[in-house]
This record gives sequence, structure tokens and C-alpha cells, in this order.
Amino acid sequence: MAILAGLVAVLSALLAAALRRLLRILRQPTPAAGFFHPYTNDGGGGERVLWCAVRAVQDLRPGLPCAVFTGDADASPEGLAERALDRFGVRLLAPPQVVHLNKRKWIEASTYPHFTMIGQSLGSVYLAWEALTNFTPQFYFDTSGYAFTYPLARLFGCKVISYTHYPTISSDMVGRVKQRSSMYNNNSRIARSIWLSRCKILYYTIFSWLYGLVGSCAHLVMVNSSWTKSHIVNIWKIPERTKRVYPPCDTSALQMLPLERSTTPPVLISVAQFRPEKAHGLQLEAFALALTRLDPHFPKPKLQFVGSCRNKEDLERLQKLKDRAFELHIDELVEFHKDISYMELVQLLGGAIAGLHSMTDEHFGIVVVEYMAAGAIPIAHKSAGPMMDIVLDEDGHQTGFLASKKEEFADAIIKVLSMSQQERQEMAAASRKRAQRFSGQRFHEDFTEAVQPILLPREA
Repeated sequence: MAILAGLVAVLSALLAAALRRLLRILRQPTPAAGFFHPYTNDGGGGERVLWCAVRAVQDLRPGLPCAVFTGDADASPEGLAERALDRFGVRLLAPPQVVHLNKRKWIEASTYPHFTMIGQSLGSVYLAWEALTNFTPQFYFDTSGYAFTYPLARLFGCKVISYTHYPTISSDMVGRVKQRSSMYNNNSRIARSIWLSRCKILYYTIFSWLYGLVGSCAHLVMVNSSWTKSHIVNIWKIPERTKRVYPPCDTSALQMLPLERSTTPPVLISVAQFRPEKAHGLQLEAFALALTRLDPHFPKPKLQFVGSCRNKEDLERLQKLKDRAFELHIDELVEFHKDISYMELVQLLGGAIAGLHSMTDEHFGIVVVEYMAAGAIPIAHKSAGPMMDIVLDEDGHQTGFLASKKEEFADAIIKVLSMSQQERQEMAAASRKRAQRFSGQRFHEDFTEAVQPILLPREA
């Protein structure tokens, strides 16, 4: 058996070497930086990283063309440059080239009702094949977390640079299956069954091994938080090539907002894409619970949901959220803002006294930093990035609240609403000071330092 396994390994290595040689003969990489980012209109923190990374590369190598691999049919160089500026305040030195991808459906979760992770991962390889056969850059940047594309990019002769927001699989995910906890990524039917749970653990174990194998093909890995780094180092096992680079948080405009806020009525804000893992429902339920505990004479607060929708499923999720607000009889106190501009977002943040975040194991939590910079006291989920890197004391002063259950979120909401103006401003000031640790300038410096040895030619 061992001899057979060794023979397979040798044959695989020989086949890979032959394919690599053939690809190099047929196509030499173009001196350019290619960013594999199939969704350039998601409006989230990942897209902000994309544009800040493009700008950093343009600053470091002004003559190096930058291209974006996108599945958005309406994307154009000028349109993407305008979007980067309008939505994220990032001014590119030159519009990026656009390489359109027509096979994006192969990475859609809806394409794989079962075995979604492996389906999307293998689908990303197919999509990357389309991308790299159309345009082969010297430097292949993955800013969306498609690690299974790395071996293929290396076969095409690219230098592979990854910015990983979130491990596709982690020990925490495996732990939830073992504990038979029902969540968005662990169906309740599986959670109730010992046999199905064991099968899923086996599936996760095999996938984790494959994920470690492909991830180790990266020449450089940047991760966005202490939590992500610990998991990536554990799975990919390339600590010497793994750097922590906090994501860019647009704090410049937000830092200018006054800390004094109107409380007639007090406004809570929630900024997140309408994805299942963002757990908007938990926020809505907690808000409803907090309303029942407030003094009847206290001004009724408002909750503003702000986010974007990537697809039909997100739109349906948004509608269900509206329906639930109606069922809870709080629809008059809840607002929904979809696909708004960056300036509109800044205006809304400037009127909020607190910001809600409820995603379990959020890799980092850019929105939490944005709350803090804007002067909105964060009420964030007690896990991963917010707990380990962000909502920590600053100079001995509390910067926000952490919660994990509906009751804890409701308690935190009531605490913020019950604060005096002075107490709220003091906490908001400490929170804002801490947010400066995660600025766009800090990302630019750390990102440049990490990629410089690869992007700049070595001196003779």
C-alpha cells in the first residue's frame, strides 16, 4: 500500500512538472498584477481590500498594469475605478484592466445544494482556468479566498499572493459539528443525527487536508486578524510565509464626525451584507427584546439595517427580515437601506449612537472598526476578530460591548441607551482612538512591506 501511494505521488509530481513545462512553453506570464475577485460589486470589506490592494500595488510598481478578474458582466475599467472612489473612497492611479469571467456560476453556493465547500472549491479551479487562459499575470493575487486556485496559478508560472479574510474550514467549524450545533453552515437535520454528523466530520477532515495542501502553494499569505492567522498557520503550515495585515478601515472621514449625537430618537445601526452568516435575525430579535425592557417613558429607539445584496437569495433574506420586523410589531422602528453610496453610509453612521454586529467567528470585523471610528459604540459578537483584536480596552477605558446571545445583545443595547451623554461620549472617544490602529494608511504600509520582496526585482 505504501509503495502504491509512493508511486502515485511520484507520477503526480512528474505529471505536474510536465504540465508546468508545457504551460510555460505555450504561455509566458505577462508582467502584470492580476486580482482574482469574481464579485466586484458585493460592497463588503473584501471589496475594500481589493481596491486598497490595487492602489498599494500601483504605488509600489507604478508601471505595472493591474487587472481584475470579475464575473460581473457590466464591469468596465472606468466603472470599477469610479466604484472604488464612490463606495470606498479609494482613488486608483489608473483604471484596472478587466478580464470578464463567464463561468462564475460554478462558485455559486446555489449550484451545490450538498457538499457546498468542495463544490465551490473545485468550481473555483474551473473559473481560474478560464481566467488564466484569457490573461496570465506574473503576480496572481487572490483577494476572495479561493485557495484551490493556487496550484493552478503556479502551474501557469504565476507568483501567488493571497489575502485571506477567513479560512474556508477551521477547527471551530469541525467542533460545532462534533457538538452537533445547528448553524447556517451545519444543517439542523445533520445536527440531530449522530451518523450524519460523523459523516460530515469525515468530510471536513478530508477537506481540511486538501485545503492545507493547496494553501501551502502560496508564495505569500496575508491574513487579516490574529484569529485567522492562528487557523491558517495551523492548516497551511507555512508560518514563515504568513503575515498578519489588518484590513483597511476607512477611518479618515469617519473620524471627523462629531461624537455628540441626537437621541431624539436614539439610533442603532447595523451595517452588513444580507448574508446568512451575518445573523441579522439575531439583531432584530435582540432589538425587539430590548424594547420590551425599556422604560415606557424612554424615547423609542430606531434600528437601521444597511447592506447590499449579491444575488436573489440575499434579496429574499432581506424580505424575510422585513416580514419578521412586521411580525414583531416593530416595523415602524426599523429601517432598511440597500445598496447606498459611501457618503450616505457616512451620514447614517454619524447619526448612530451604537452599531450592531452579530456574526459568529467574524474573521476580523471591519464594520466594527467603522462603528468605532464614527463614534458609534460597538455591540459586537463575542468571538474571533472583534473579541481578539478590536473591542479591547484603550488606555484602560472600555471601548464597547461583546455579546453572543439574544439576551446579552439586548442588555448591551439597554446599557448604551441608558448612558448619560457624557458617559457615551467618553466611551465613544476611547473607541475612536482604538480604531486608529486599523486605518487605511496602516494597511497600505503593512501590505506594501509584505509584498515588496516579491513585486520588486531583487538588486543585483
